[in-house]
Amino acid sequence: MRISASAPTRIDLAGGTIDIWPLYLFHPGAQTLHIAISLRAHAWIEARPDDRIELVSEDTDRRVNLPADRLREDETLPLLGRLVHRFGAHGLRLTTRGESPAGAGIAGSSALNIAICGALARFTGQDLDPEVLMDIAKDVEAQVIHVPTGLQDYRPAMYGGIAALELEAGRPVRVALDVDPGALQRRLVLCYTGEPRNSGTNNWEITKRHIDGDRHIFDCFERIRDTAAAMRLALTRGDWDTTAQCLATEWENRKRLAPGVTTAVIDDLIARGMAAGAQGAKVCGAGGGGCLVCIAPPDQVPAVRDALAEGGARILDFRIETTGLSVVQD
Repeated sequence: MRISASAPTRIDLAGGTIDIWPLYLFHPGAQTLHIAISLRAHAWIEARPDDRIELVSEDTDRRVNLPADRLREDETLPLLGRLVHRFGAHGLRLTTRGESPAGAGIAGSSALNIAICGALARFTGQDLDPEVLMDIAKDVEAQVIHVPTGLQDYRPAMYGGIAALELEAGRPVRVALDVDPGALQRRLVLCYTGEPRNSGTNNWEITKRHIDGDRHIFDCFERIRDTAAAMRLALTRGDWDTTAQCLATEWENRKRLAPGVTTAVIDDLIARGMAAGAQGAKVCGAGGGGCLVCIAPPDQVPAVRDALAEGGARILDFRIETTGLSVVQD
């Protein structure tokens, strides 16, 4: 038996970080906006003739072969091991691979997490509701990275598409947005800055400051919330100029959260992109490195791509992905 699963990564357009519990509870109307993209994370499970667990990460060239009772203690591939343990699986070989660069800030780890959960649920015969599957992914990832995780990144991996995540008390609500994927995709440029980032560190420091009553952080999140609402309205109206302005405003607000959100490399690339015709740009995820997204009129996109590449960035080709988690059993 062989099970193949994959899930898309995402570009976060607005509202990120506020999706970490309990931050959104203090900002009524908080929401995030995101796009699932075709740089997918993959997981394959094959049954073994014995009860041992074999874990293989093609991206990191790491592998382990353990009895099931040692999974939780092994730190070679902790996310894989803890997920296999959580699902009570045994007698398998789990192989993973991601299409996005390491530390890209486009939720590659969350997409991989969802792909693994989907594969393990199928392997163990557990018919789980998508929301339950995402809760498992979120909680196990927090156990591995030792800081709280956001709620946004599992949704594009699970469902695909262009959506908002409305963050209220209780379970958040995903709302698919009526946006023309082709019209939006023609205006976007995604690149990898060459600098990986550590979102756990940035986000946790910001979260602690917010909980400790830092008024500056609170006000930044108020502006981030308001910008996300304005961008959602612009997107659904097909108002691309205002969408781009909101993207630029989101980045200005995000940079105010912490000194490490931007770097000299990021600042240089954004300046190059804007000079070439981009109307707005921001770093994906928590910042400090990873990927950069620009929005530009379609006729300016080639010039923006060239300018970013000349600045040392790696252009990432993608399409907006309307399909979320896919699980196939051979």
